[in-house]
Amino acid sequence: MTNIIKDFTIKLPQNLNSILKKIDKNLKGLIFVIDEKNKLLGSISDGDIRRGLIKKNISQIVKINSKFVNTKPFFLNYKTDIKTILYHLQNKKNKNKFKCIPLVDEKKIIKDISTIENLRKYPIANLNLGNEEFSKAFDAIKSGWISSKGSYVDQFEKGFSRYLGGGYSVTTTSGTTALELALKTFGVGKGDEVILPNFSFAASINSIISVGATPVVVDIEEDTWTIDIKKIKKRISKKTKAIMPVHIYGQPCRLDEIIQIAKLKKIYVIEDAAEALGGTYKGKKVGLGGDCACFSFYANKIITTGEGGMAVFRKKKNSEIATLIKNHGMSSKNFYYHTIAGSNYRMTNPQAAIGLAQLNRINEFYKSRKKIFDYYNKKFRSFKFIKFLPKNKWSKNSLWLYTIIIQNFKKEKRDTLIKKLLAKGIETRPGFISFNQMKIYKKYCKGSFPYSEKISQSTLSLPTTNISYKDQDYIISQLSDEINRLNKVQR
Repeated sequence: MTNIIKDFTIKLPQNLNSILKKIDKNLKGLIFVIDEKNKLLGSISDGDIRRGLIKKNISQIVKINSKFVNTKPFFLNYKTDIKTILYHLQNKKNKNKFKCIPLVDEKKIIKDISTIENLRKYPIANLNLGNEEFSKAFDAIKSGWISSKGSYVDQFEKGFSRYLGGGYSVTTTSGTTALELALKTFGVGKGDEVILPNFSFAASINSIISVGATPVVVDIEEDTWTIDIKKIKKRISKKTKAIMPVHIYGQPCRLDEIIQIAKLKKIYVIEDAAEALGGTYKGKKVGLGGDCACFSFYANKIITTGEGGMAVFRKKKNSEIATLIKNHGMSSKNFYYHTIAGSNYRMTNPQAAIGLAQLNRINEFYKSRKKIFDYYNKKFRSFKFIKFLPKNKWSKNSLWLYTIIIQNFKKEKRDTLIKKLLAKGIETRPGFISFNQMKIYKKYCKGSFPYSEKISQSTLSLPTTNISYKDQDYIISQLSDEINRLNKVQR
């Protein structure tokens, strides 16, 4: 029996004090009566008890047949969809709203209790961990190697390179430290400049600041949402040491053109591919174009290790330098002898075990996400107020998060929409706030940024994993309704 079922159920006979304590603990004003097999028999509310006391019809021992026990409580089948459960819990049109609802099987055995607080809603992303992940993680723990030592770290790195079709992979503690490691490997530091786009997660710019270099922020292209090639050319200086293009929302940037500029100027290309695992650029998987590509395995990414990242280098000698740096700069031949001042960016063996299992399932994840993306695209095709993620002939999106632009919406209106949808059980995410709009980064942002500001204020990411077509229909209908209501209010 789960904790929530225990908090909301009681077996009779029971003294009055015990019943009142449970009702007080669950904060919903009632308790459900069950038998030894957890079968739902009835309910007792604080109102029932109050009325019983008034009538002086209650003794110290509560009996099932007492008048204050409701023998016909409201319940739903445990397979009931979330839309229906939400209707009975909070819909204003429903006069008979309930604070909690038992979910039962055909024999009325309680399987779960739904409240508005604990109801499973539509999260932006769901974990998908199976038997292989648990088995490999347990094997790693059982081996005794739970730190960064252990066979799974090496297996994961080699498996990742095989998946990409080349490169030299180095595991790290996060996508952020993968970027830091790449920058340090190429000697980027104080006095150097790194060019990056204005529209990205803060890890991009933070990694540059962390190594002591100066970020040079430029705008993005409206048709790709990625770094503007023309802006790169204008901002290159004698101090420029690297370009950090971001494959935003899994959408690859114009990599060949960036590499061409970098070769001409003899500067490095460090790809922020945190969201782009599985995406392709000109028929090849993202990750092998620049000098290094950095991936994230955070819980909402294509594959996950909880926290974790990977830096994939084009040249073996750079991966060897990175491996040295991430291990405190300690010599592999002379224990506790440090050849450089390094740091600790090491992934643990159990994390790598989970990552390897997830990597083995990546095609399964991609197919699942593609069905979800395709269904959204099909349904949104007739919506004039929706603009899709960029598409082109030379790349394929990694299908990280299904993200749209809501035409004529700005930040305040978009954020109101997010709150309205959350009240209906639908978690959405705003677009990344462009760097020039945050006080801490403004000094790195010179000039105007019309496209990144526009996209930042009007983008919205929808639930993208482990949802059915029926779930998507509900999400789409609620999104449409709320947008229409907000547009009417504006008029």
